[in-house]
Amino acid sequence: MLDAYRFLVTAAPDALEAALEELRFKPHHTVWEEVAPGVALLEIEQPLAEWCACIDERPPVFVRHISPVQRELVLEGSDADLERLTRVAQSLAAELTPGRPFAIQTRLLDNDVTHLSRFVVNEQLAAAVQAVTNAPLNVREPSEVVSVALTPARAYVGVSPVSFNRSSWAGGAQRFAREQGQISRAEFKLLEAQAVFDFDWPTFGQALDLGAAPGGWTRILRRVGLPVVAVDPAKLDPRIARDRGVRHLQIVAQRFLPTSERFSVIVNDIRMDARDSAWLMVEAAPALEPDGLAVVTLKLPQAHMARVAYHALSILRGAYHVVGARQLFHNRSEVTAVLTPRAQIEAEVRDRAVQQRRRYRPAPTSE
Repeated sequence: MLDAYRFLVTAAPDALEAALEELRFKPHHTVWEEVAPGVALLEIEQPLAEWCACIDERPPVFVRHISPVQRELVLEGSDADLERLTRVAQSLAAELTPGRPFAIQTRLLDNDVTHLSRFVVNEQLAAAVQAVTNAPLNVREPSEVVSVALTPARAYVGVSPVSFNRSSWAGGAQRFAREQGQISRAEFKLLEAQAVFDFDWPTFGQALDLGAAPGGWTRILRRVGLPVVAVDPAKLDPRIARDRGVRHLQIVAQRFLPTSERFSVIVNDIRMDARDSAWLMVEAAPALEPDGLAVVTLKLPQAHMARVAYHALSILRGAYHVVGARQLFHNRSEVTAVLTPRAQIEAEVRDRAVQQRRRYRPAPTSE
């Protein structure tokens, strides 16, 4: 008989079923129940190493966070719950690797959890675990995490390496402080993509920002030190428009491509159907330097969200290597993909991109 393992799986609320489907591997038995919007308790009967290998081989797109549930505690709604949680954490402390930095990550899955606060739970459980293990506490860069998820009725607790959780942030909710000079919320998407997929921006050449207005992504690329060609018929924020390192072309991206210019970075946050955006990136692929990098957000419909995302990614794979694709915390109904060039672009794929381009080429207008 196979052992049963339980996990909390976190995704965007409207993408939870897609996320769970990515984690089901037949013929093994899987059951789940939703415990909060975007959070499900998943139980599998499968060798854990085999399950993890499947995830590594086919990284899920819609799963933001996974945390094991090794202890489940019924809460009474009293001050005694904190002491009981502390004892549970101490009992799991033996699961931590000696000498490796750890963190306590507490999530309130329901706003009705009023008698326990994240700060107090984190502080008391961290002190209790340290008293048992003498392990170093590192909230910013832990190697392992004691995950605590709370509803009004139950607490779910487990220990795991950060690599297993798929994010070093509780529930995958990576947050960034608003910076001075920030142009738009969209900047958080690009910052999170860099953190999640752990890439470095090229420091040579120039960048192409498709759908640049109002200029948030252009600002980040300028901060890296790259000159930017910003393509968008709309106006840029004045702070970006007057930057001499920015060349603003007030045309739609479909009129700029194909181009004879070359770029070390191409980014695309255009609000269009994910598959059309993927074809646009295929058409842009010849302009990307062989050791360049591309980032694109794929906008998804509410219906058949996963099917459209997978189709768009398959289009991109015709011209790029997909380094990673995930619905990030700062994504809404979209998926962010990070790309590098393939050694050669198949002529057939490129020809199809040219044909696809005719679908969304706008009628000529006076500019």
